[in-house]
Amino acid sequence: MNDPGLDEPIQQHSKDVEQERKDEIDFQKEDEQAFLDPSRWWFASTAFPLLAGTFGPMASAFSVCALSQNWRVIVPHGPGGNEAEGFIVKDPGWLLAVNSISLVIALIANVALLLNMGRRLSFSIAQPITIVGWFIASILLIALVVTATYSLELPGEDRALTQAFYYAILAAGLYFIIATLMCVTVYGAYKGHYPQEFKLTMSQRTLMLQTISFMVYMLGGAAVYHRVEGWKFLDAVYFTNYTLLTVGIGSLAPKTHTGRALLFPFAIGGIVILGLVVGSIRSLVLERGKKKLGSRMVEKKRVRMLKEMHKREGQHQKLTPIDSAEQAEQLGMTERERRKFEFELMRQIQDQAASRQKWNALFISGSAWLVLWFVGAFVFWKAEHQQEWSYFGALYFAYTSLLTIGYGDFTNFSNSGKPAFVFWSLLAVPALTIVISNMGDTVVKGIRDLTNYLGEFTILPGENPTRQKAKRLLTSVSSKFDKDQGAANMMDQPPGMIGEAEKQDRGGPHREAMATDRIAGEVEKEELEDATEAAKRGDELAKDVHEYHYQLIREFRNVLKHLGETPPRQYTYEEWAWFLKLMGEDEDDQSSHRKAPINVRSKKGQEPDMQQAASDGSKQQKQQWSWLGNRSPLMGEEDEPSWVLERLSVTLEKELKKRHEQKKSSNGLEEGDGKKPSSSSGSSKTLEQQERVGEEE
Repeated sequence: MNDPGLDEPIQQHSKDVEQERKDEIDFQKEDEQAFLDPSRWWFASTAFPLLAGTFGPMASAFSVCALSQNWRVIVPHGPGGNEAEGFIVKDPGWLLAVNSISLVIALIANVALLLNMGRRLSFSIAQPITIVGWFIASILLIALVVTATYSLELPGEDRALTQAFYYAILAAGLYFIIATLMCVTVYGAYKGHYPQEFKLTMSQRTLMLQTISFMVYMLGGAAVYHRVEGWKFLDAVYFTNYTLLTVGIGSLAPKTHTGRALLFPFAIGGIVILGLVVGSIRSLVLERGKKKLGSRMVEKKRVRMLKEMHKREGQHQKLTPIDSAEQAEQLGMTERERRKFEFELMRQIQDQAASRQKWNALFISGSAWLVLWFVGAFVFWKAEHQQEWSYFGALYFAYTSLLTIGYGDFTNFSNSGKPAFVFWSLLAVPALTIVISNMGDTVVKGIRDLTNYLGEFTILPGENPTRQKAKRLLTSVSSKFDKDQGAANMMDQPPGMIGEAEKQDRGGPHREAMATDRIAGEVEKEELEDATEAAKRGDELAKDVHEYHYQLIREFRNVLKHLGETPPRQYTYEEWAWFLKLMGEDEDDQSSHRKAPINVRSKKGQEPDMQQAASDGSKQQKQQWSWLGNRSPLMGEEDEPSWVLERLSVTLEKELKKRHEQKKSSNGLEEGDGKKPSSSSGSSKTLEQQERVGEEE
């Protein structure tokens, strides 16, 4: 038949199918590439710009502090004379001018970076402005610092440098460091390791805005207390810093009623902003950073495990798909059992990597905290030499400040100690938060589990006493063989039934997914009714199609409820086998299976070996994969419910489009024959609802 009315839609549908296949392959490549990328390039593409966007405003705030006061004082003679109470020496005009130019250039660099991150300015334009601007600002401040140290001496007088001078040193150092980090980011982008754009999430952008807000809030509060209490502006900065960080050293405190009254709203507002900043840092470092580094640790553990198995005699054969009865008899297992062996081995790799990653995170964050403690104490020891602090006394001061205890028996009085404390405390408080969070996953968890375990033997029995646990253990051992036999029958059942056997309080679906769930529920009901009607008509083909759609939508709704659970849900092998069967793959069929590759990255200068096993869009072949390979659903950064939901959505969308095209073709043929369209393919209401589900997902 060569009907011109149908030829064009059929050709268009064929093109759509090819494009869908190509998009699916591209999506898989991007997902695999994101997982295989070395973590150092993740740092260059995401962490370094985030650090620059966070510390850039901090450096500019320190530049404002460096500009707010003259750099030199004359220390008064006599008892009690110190540099904090010295007589100001006016700076020359050129020093003020160069200092101002440095601040303006740095602000332009900051704005360019923020516009680039907000996608308002292109990468190629913004990055040169940002990097060159920060380097120029740093060089100008370094030149001023050197000049003020060696050229502007005061002959015959005891001289000292003010807090503004030391803030200039901090600003110059920060400008230079973040400009260097951005050089690494630009280098990686031009080498093609990632796109020349910042794909920062909303939480990452929020962190930068919160940091800017906190610095503006702190400096604004300092300006108010400078006016109200008559303090020097930089002393007021020191006061607002230890007030908002809840250290409470007490060397400065409001004396006026106005200052004390303003402290009520000022402190609570600043603590709220600080809480948001610390929460964002914790979220990014502990969630995103752990996820990326944890994925890389899984990959390294996987490679090490595969290499060990290849060295063991007879073990590497279990990694090769079984394509004959002789091979199955030789190994003593079926293809499905071999795949389950791969799955369980991958779970073991995940568990070992997760445990190691938690302890590594604790070690790294704890080491950073210790460095801040000991190095900070050394700086304070040297800065407060006029107070004759010992190093142990400086350690004591740094420790009580790190833990925000703040007894006040040790305080900074020197012009170098106060700026050092402001910068140090802004690093130390978030660092302590990260350490405590990492301890919660390791040390605290162990202590809590030990306490609960001891409590079950004493006066605090839990929900599952030890006697019941022992009884359940004996029952599980005695029924081991029954479970092995029952698992084979369970594989052909939907995991929804399996999951309902033991319900756990693991959270519910996301609020935004509830509407989708209601629509899917209506469609599920319609499909079941259509399947019943088809069975009454004796149309077995239509009955099977509707039942398949019913199962797809049913599991779609079940998986939708698993999103957002803490900890993320992990499916059993039987559940995975069922999901894959719904997606068109059979764990018993070795045609889509392959031996797990050890190394999935090619030599330098070539594209990474993504193990594309003859799966281009023209051949329309399934990609071969292994549970231990780079294409394994257990290998990516995406949690398992999200992965399954995405693939079920794609499968459901294809089925709905196929049904829609079949209905259009059927209606076209019937109208050409002068017949009324048949309603046997389902109601229009059902089809519209199904299409809505596919479009939303």
